[in-house]
Amino acid sequence: MRDRADAQDPDTGGGSSDAAVPDDRRHIPVLVNRVDELLAPAIRAATADGATDVVLVDATLGMGGHTLALLQAHPALTVVGIDRDPQALAIADERISKAGLSDRVQLIHAVYDRIGEIIAATVRSGRVQAVLFDLGVSSVQLDEAERGFAYAQDAPLDMRMDPTAGITAAEVINTYPGAEITRILREYGEERFAQRIARAVVTERAKRPFTTSARLVELVKASIPAAARRTGGNPAKRTFQALRIEVNDELGALHRAIPSALQHLSVAGRIVVMSYQSLEDRIVKRAIAPLTVSRTPVDLPTELPGHEPEFRWLIRGSQAPTDIEIQANPRAASARLRAAERIREAHS
Repeated sequence: MRDRADAQDPDTGGGSSDAAVPDDRRHIPVLVNRVDELLAPAIRAATADGATDVVLVDATLGMGGHTLALLQAHPALTVVGIDRDPQALAIADERISKAGLSDRVQLIHAVYDRIGEIIAATVRSGRVQAVLFDLGVSSVQLDEAERGFAYAQDAPLDMRMDPTAGITAAEVINTYPGAEITRILREYGEERFAQRIARAVVTERAKRPFTTSARLVELVKASIPAAARRTGGNPAKRTFQALRIEVNDELGALHRAIPSALQHLSVAGRIVVMSYQSLEDRIVKRAIAPLTVSRTPVDLPTELPGHEPEFRWLIRGSQAPTDIEIQANPRAASARLRAAERIREAHS
């Protein structure tokens, strides 16, 4: 979780109530020890070099679990914490304050694709030593039914990570052309029956607009053949994922955010990204991978100056949580982690 939880239970959407998810479980950050292991060398190296600003940008602050752990582990560290959800920011602010660490944290209400301008405005050097993205839906969003993220409970079709801005899922379902709904379900939900679902939506909304999740869940189930409903959990999960991604422009924001974050990493600075579905992971990999290879033509025997890789991967491929970590925090099950380090300045 961020304390993030896009690793949704396939039958509930991760949408358990606060009573069903104990408070201590809601506050367990995903792969927190591994995140520290990966980011700590960059933080320690900057501290040893006498840097006056040793900065982590927690681009998806959530309830502040990763930030708290890293602040407690590294006394010289300061954090710029970004989140689009005012409720999550308020919870994080309270937790950080109770821990006596507020003087080392700046909290920013924003979407993480503004990371570049936020660093420029808050960090004197314009460079940071560490960046963390823990993508997906946070616990505070999933665990409160009225936010409309979970398909296991009837709730308003909202799904906005920032409830103060943007369109709702109901607006998407009730106003988008059928062809556009088909595209969203197919691209963002990888839904095989996208066209059938979209046609049914258009037919039903003409009778009565969609306002809550239960009616949409039933429509999705009715639109999918019985044989396809027998496996893979709740058949509505792909539709809800697709709508959430559209409402919050999650993939667009990620496309913009990762290159900007990389640009603002100092040499020896590190980035860690945790994603919870293949679409996110693919974007992260494609943004970083070209920077980890030489630009020298393969037929030349020596490296051309200025053509060396800018980054190196810190782990091979993506890393999944261990069984022990999943047992401690079931919402971590689908997490995949990638990490890289800047090894030289950007190409001139």
